[in-house]
Amino acid sequence: MVQRRLIPTYIFLIICSFISVFPLYWMIAAATNTSLNVARGSIAFGTNFAVNFANLSKAVQGTLWSSMGNSFLYSIVQTVVTLFVCSIAGYGFELYHDKGKDRLFGILLLAMMVPAVATMVPLYGLVSKAKLLNSVWAFILPGISTPFMIMMFRQNSRNFPPDIMEAARIDGLSEWKIFFKMYVPVQKSIYAAAAVITFMNAWNAYMWPKVVMSDNRAQTMPMFIANISSGYTVDYGMTMLGVLFCSLPTMIVFFVLQKQFAEGITGSVK
Repeated sequence: MVQRRLIPTYIFLIICSFISVFPLYWMIAAATNTSLNVARGSIAFGTNFAVNFANLSKAVQGTLWSSMGNSFLYSIVQTVVTLFVCSIAGYGFELYHDKGKDRLFGILLLAMMVPAVATMVPLYGLVSKAKLLNSVWAFILPGISTPFMIMMFRQNSRNFPPDIMEAARIDGLSEWKIFFKMYVPVQKSIYAAAAVITFMNAWNAYMWPKVVMSDNRAQTMPMFIANISSGYTVDYGMTMLGVLFCSLPTMIVFFVLQKQFAEGITGSVK
């Protein structure tokens, strides 16, 4: 039986859960309604899903699926490259550290205080001169190595026993084999946590892709949603269906990796 003293706590948690879940429910319901019903604030499921889907497929010169494909391509490539670069950096900072590297790491953390918009103009100049505009490299290069990800891997690398490295060296393993065959399997949880964070940030990115992706064929899903909602007359049902499509991949990734995500975040904070 539930103890009486816990009843207020459960009621509070139920209310908080309802408040958290309701926007998701409303988004799904709105995706099935007409624009007029959405504007009226209807929260019931409608019968306009097929019409909204047809309109969404034709919107912005029919670039829905190409935008979805671009977002998957950019997000997956950035996630893979970021995990590789940042894990090696965190591994090196912690397991091969000295006073000089500690000072360098401190300077690296200071970079977290610099707003992204402050570096956007020089970054655009570099990408433009390199003739990388409207390409996957223009999207991923600024986010390949971030101080936050390096810090996460460095903090979690403290749980990796140095004695194992010494034993592996005695057995003749090279440094790269130690990293790939011993360090990576042990740190699966932090890789999962970093993958979730990186994928979600890359998928939801809007400002930087908007700057470097001027061609509709290279646009991402957030840019596609912004384009269909920027006209004089907005079809709210179609827009909410687009938002639902844009939200599903990140939700799926998080739910699939939520256990490893929690373990990785906990390990990096210890």
